Amino acid sequence: MGRRNVFVIGLDESNLRTLEAVPGAKDLDFRGLLTIEDIQVGEIPIAELLERAAAELDAFEGEIDAVIGYWDFPVTAMVPLLCRRFGLPSAPLEAVVKCEHKYWSRLEQQKVITGLPKFALVDLDDAGPPAGLDYPMWLKPVKSFSSELAFHVSDHREFTDALAEIRAGVSRVGKPFEFVLEQLDLPPEIADAGGQACLAEEAMSGQQAATEGYVYQGEVTVYGALDSLNYPGTASFLRHQYPSQLPGPLVERMFDMSERVIKQVGLDNSTFSIEFFCDTGNDDVRLLEINARHSQSHADLFLAVDGVTNHHCMVRLGLGEDPKLVKGDGDAAIAAKCYYRRFSDAVVRRVPTAEEIDELRRELPGVTVDVVPEEGQRLSDMPAQDSYSYELADVFVRAGSQAELEELYQRAVESLRFEFEED
Repeated sequence: MGRRNVFVIGLDESNLRTLEAVPGAKDLDFRGLLTIEDIQVGEIPIAELLERAAAELDAFEGEIDAVIGYWDFPVTAMVPLLCRRFGLPSAPLEAVVKCEHKYWSRLEQQKVITGLPKFALVDLDDAGPPAGLDYPMWLKPVKSFSSELAFHVSDHREFTDALAEIRAGVSRVGKPFEFVLEQLDLPPEIADAGGQACLAEEAMSGQQAATEGYVYQGEVTVYGALDSLNYPGTASFLRHQYPSQLPGPLVERMFDMSERVIKQVGLDNSTFSIEFFCDTGNDDVRLLEINARHSQSHADLFLAVDGVTNHHCMVRLGLGEDPKLVKGDGDAAIAAKCYYRRFSDAVVRRVPTAEEIDELRRELPGVTVDVVPEEGQRLSDMPAQDSYSYELADVFVRAGSQAELEELYQRAVESLRFEFEED
């Protein structure tokens, strides 16, 4: 068998390096399909993007063996649509949408698990929260990504302000999401809600965590659990670390809940990641959301600890094969992706130089830094930021213990020289 052609929507350099580390990569050619800017910046003309991607595939003279992607919407919807067009293995589109439409997903989840917050749809013209839901709560579009337009509200004023912001920005993702909904035969309650609705959910507390896994021919495999730690007193992620440091019984409950909801929504031939809140005080586990994809942000963490990146599962499923994930031995006991953030807007006047980043890597083996903003950029102009902070750098850390991990991260951020112009 010759080399096989794997098309990756929004292929970027850092993930290409990770893909080239998957088992069997020497027999694969990874080919970019559209750019990150096409799929993440500004408006999302999904119908046009699909046609452009299809035209690129039609023009390719070799065999098309797989079309895959590791980004959130619109990539999660484009992959099954393109695979259906070209006769390639992929997840069912309806199952993907059941995961990603937050309201539809909650309706499916409550059929098989009890660990859920109270939730209800909110009309964007409503003057107050739905009956039966009390403050504090979260308001979020039924489809968004990177916590974009997700707001924690504690009173009527915050509810009104958040709803106004969602109303102004919901169409960027909601309108193209409605294009995807039009490809399906929807139940009446989802057809009525559409893709530009808003969901209110009871605020949950506890330690955030996540599971990752895949489904092959109907069989669910959950292969890992991670912790998601926030900056103190905020809803913004400080780091994702693998493996989870939570007690074993809580991790087992997350695994069980993951298998139940994935089977319920009918997801198949796909990777997935599911986010939870875990309360160690009362052993409570509640599900936050299901993603019909694995997290590319976690790829280096699995590689560091297990010796096999989670991209491996995506690639094998895209080729129609069972990933049969066998964990190896990485060079770290624990690894993390850390988010160095700023919590107020400003114009970036200086970022760390390439020479400074190289010097940091030499001084701190096991630490890798990717600077996010460009010099001269206003932080609020960066795409895919949460509603409360701005990423300055992604810091990947490999360590022998959590204490060493935290020390390496602190030493790294202390050496990063950013300068800002305040308003």
